[in-house]
Amino acid sequence: MKIDNASLQQLFLDARTANGFLDKPVPAALLQEIYDIAKMGATSMNSQPARYVFLTSDAAKQRLMPALSPGNVVKTQSAPVCVIVATDSQFFEHMPFVFPSNPNAKALFEGNAAMAQGTASRNGTLSGAYFMIAARALGLDCGPMSGVDLAKVNAEFFPDGRFTANFLINLGYGDSSKLFPRHPRLSFEQACTVY
Repeated sequence: MKIDNASLQQLFLDARTANGFLDKPVPAALLQEIYDIAKMGATSMNSQPARYVFLTSDAAKQRLMPALSPGNVVKTQSAPVCVIVATDSQFFEHMPFVFPSNPNAKALFEGNAAMAQGTASRNGTLSGAYFMIAARALGLDCGPMSGVDLAKVNAEFFPDGRFTANFLINLGYGDSSKLFPRHPRLSFEQACTVY
């Protein structure tokens, strides 16, 4: 069943990258609701390697500031929440629970570091995109950012090395006065090949 046009507009067609936010809090219960929707998105072998760290206090966001590019500082300070989308390098520890149909799934990743790293990176990024769609579906605006020194984020928030930061998402109720004009998208002919 196709979703209605209003939903398509909210999720994709009218959705914009938020560059500023209203002074309106995002309740912890809403963050959990977003996660509970996003976790249902498909990942290979149901691996679910994404981990989310929610920076909601000024003190927590201050720890992030040295890692941000200058253009991302003010928007992150104005966001009620900044989400560190990270990947768990040991995600496969959970494979007996999340993928019980294959009793050898954990060993498959344990014995192949390249496959584990590729799976974590690819599916962690995919899960971050699911998270953004879930947040938009629940009425929030997202400002994804890769203008960040991820090594500094890892040193500050994940010093044991198990998790690694992938990208950031500022989250809240967007200030439409701070939006940039929408940039063009490639056409079907430019981006797609059909055989």
